[in-house]
Amino acid sequence: MNQSQVYEMDLTKTGGDGDFQCPECGTAISPDDCTEEAYSILEAKVNDQGLLEELVIRCNKCASELHLTGFSILQKLPDIDSTLHRAQCSNQERCFQERKRRNKTGSTDLHR
Repeated sequence: MNQSQVYEMDLTKTGGDGDFQCPECGTAISPDDCTEEAYSILEAKVNDQGLLEELVIRCNKCASELHLTGFSILQKLPDIDSTLHRAQCSNQERCFQERKRRNKTGSTDLHR
């Protein structure tokens, strides 16, 4: 019986948008893949503040165990929820102003 390999990967060094390949077999692993066809999550390790420190996954093709680190970079990113909220509010205001303009002019042209 073959013993599975264990790898530690620092995601801050992989580049890109979080996608990477299994170092053992080359299977594409993406954080956007929710099917668990390529990998399975084995364990999520968090610190005292509840922030993710390490994610342990298993490649479903070769059974390698990957210890993913480098999540501290997420703490330095802007608050995505508030950024999205501001963008949504700004878009709603533009839509409101456009509807108001159309109502005044009687226009039904949405692209003006």
